[in-house]
Amino acid sequence: MTDALLLSDPRFFQHRSAAYHPERPERLDAAQAAIDRARSSAGLVFSRIEPRAATEEELARVHEPDFLKWMSTLRGKDGYIDADTFVGPESVAIAELAAGGTVALVDKLLDGPVKKGFALVRPPGHHARPGHAMGFCLFNNVAIAAAHARARGLERIAIVDWDVHHGNGTQDAFYGDPHVLYVSTHQFPFYPGTGAVLENGERDGKGYTINVPLTAGGGDAIYRGAFERVIIPALEQYRPELVIVSAGFDASARDPLAEMALSADAFGWMGRALRRVADHSAQGRVLVALEGGYDLIALEAGLLAATRGIVEGTAVEIARDVDHPDIERASSVAKETWRDVDG
Repeated sequence: MTDALLLSDPRFFQHRSAAYHPERPERLDAAQAAIDRARSSAGLVFSRIEPRAATEEELARVHEPDFLKWMSTLRGKDGYIDADTFVGPESVAIAELAAGGTVALVDKLLDGPVKKGFALVRPPGHHARPGHAMGFCLFNNVAIAAAHARARGLERIAIVDWDVHHGNGTQDAFYGDPHVLYVSTHQFPFYPGTGAVLENGERDGKGYTINVPLTAGGGDAIYRGAFERVIIPALEQYRPELVIVSAGFDASARDPLAEMALSADAFGWMGRALRRVADHSAQGRVLVALEGGYDLIALEAGLLAATRGIVEGTAVEIARDVDHPDIERASSVAKETWRDVDG
């Protein structure tokens, strides 16, 4: 019996910079090693699905037409879009494959019977805005997947972003949309400079963006408090029909690009907590898409823990008694916003 679906493909290695870059193909080796260890140590069974390129219609649900036209001019090019974000000759085609593969994974999860899916894709996506590529990201894989789930008829989709950087692109895509609840924990202030606690949506989407900005140095207890006091209560009230995880592993204590202090076990606990939410309202459906994580050891260990937490789904107790100034402020704002929505 299959425990989870796995989206992976050697073509994702072809997105590469001419010189060293932290978003490098070897990250996929670490991610695949985590899946292999989940097979060997936990006996989990994965069925692999083939990616396919996103259609123009799928990309255009999130990205602006002029941006898509401009991206098409970069095919076969080699260079930098900005100081952080590179393209190689195959990068645009590979980014289309990452986005389309994540959409294909949504279809598989909605059609059943397997309810857990892992997308080991590159380039990552959560910084890609509707009209702008940035932050190592070209197309926003998770946002495109959520928009596709909406097109399939789902009314409530939750995106939980535990990458250490705020997913400004995903937030922008759904800032006025009550059908997608975007929740983010992230180091703050930090790149890309967005994700303040008062950024909580606009118009019909007011209250459906929840940011939990955290001071540098936060470890397992702080993240657990953020989940217990803010994220899990919001998800329980929202009752998503699909949970999508923007799964970065750069909040690890080992990561060279950030200053948080998570252990691998923290990702396992967060995974179990989200599995619990999905079991209650989403028929167990969880899609995990790879975002950041630049220390290979931490990436492998964190993804292994998250995979086991989401697939095995052992019981997780929600205490909701962790105090911290960052969490207190985020909790207060979230409660006020949700009260506005309910009223």
